[in-house]
Amino acid sequence: MSDFTVPGLRVVREAVRTGSFSAAAERLGYTQSAISRQVSLMEQVTGRQLFDRHARGVRPTEAGRIVARHAESVLEALDRAQSELRDLSKHATARIRLGAFSTATAALVPRAITIAAQHNPLLTVQLREGTSPHLLTALARRRIDLAVLSGEFDVPDGVEVTPLTQDTLYLAVRQGHRLAHQSSTSIAALRTEKWIVGSEESHTSLLGAWTNASWQPIISHVARDWVTKWGLVAAGLGITLVPGLAIPALPATIAIVAIDDPAATRRTVLAHTPNPANHIIRDALLDAGAQLNVELRERLKT
Repeated sequence: MSDFTVPGLRVVREAVRTGSFSAAAERLGYTQSAISRQVSLMEQVTGRQLFDRHARGVRPTEAGRIVARHAESVLEALDRAQSELRDLSKHATARIRLGAFSTATAALVPRAITIAAQHNPLLTVQLREGTSPHLLTALARRRIDLAVLSGEFDVPDGVEVTPLTQDTLYLAVRQGHRLAHQSSTSIAALRTEKWIVGSEESHTSLLGAWTNASWQPIISHVARDWVTKWGLVAAGLGITLVPGLAIPALPATIAIVAIDDPAATRRTVLAHTPNPANHIIRDALLDAGAQLNVELRERLKT
C-alpha cells in the first residue's frame, strides 16, 4: 500500500468542499487531468472509491469523507509548521554590539534588551559601556553596531542618528537634605552645595549641560561609577545630577528634586549604521523610554 501524499490530500479536501473536480482544479491551480490523476492515486492508496460521479459534479463516499476529515487536520498542521518556519526565518540568530553611556545602562538599555529578546528570542546583545565620544569613535570604526549617546556631537559619515528623548536632569540628594522635600529648586540655591561628579571637565560631565558661568560648582568627589555616586549622595557627602531615564533605578535612600532651568536637559540619541537588523533595538529603546517616563512620573508624584 502506497502512502498518502500532500497534493492528494489537498485535492480530496477541495473536491469535497466544492463538490466538483473542475472547481477544485481552479482553486488549486491544477489541470483537470491532474485532479483526476491525484484522486485515482488516493483511491489506490485507500483501496476504496472516494467519490461518486454524477452529472453536476462529485459526491464523497463514506471513505472519501473519512479521508477528507483527516486531510483537514493534517493540512492545518502542515500550514502551522510552515508559519512557524517563516517566523523562525524572521527571528534568525542575530548578534548586535550595543554601546551605551553609563546612566543609560542603569535602566533604559537593560529594559530595551529585555523587550527586544521578547520579539526575537534568538537575539544576542553584547553590551559595551563607555563615554559618548569613545562610543561614537567605536561606531564609526565599526567596532559596535549601535550606540546610545548623549550630548551634542558631529555625526561621522555612514552613521545615522535616531532621537530617543530630551532627557530632563534632576538633582539627587540624600533623604534628610534641606532640599529633599522640595519639588524643585533654582540653580542659585545650589551655589554652596558640594558636588559629586563623573569628571571635573564640564564637557564630559552632566554639569556641562546647564552650569551657569557666573559660578563654579564645589566638587567634593569625582566618581565615574553611578553606584559609587549614589552611595556618596546617600551618605550625605554631596549632591549630584541624574538623568530622568535613570531615576527608576535609584535607591529609596535618595530624593529627587526638579531644577528650575530649561537648560537642565540632555539629548539622548541612538547612533547606528544603516543596517535593517538594527531596527529591533531601536524600537525596543523607544518602547523602554516610554515605559521609564511613566515610571518617572509616578516616582515624582511620591
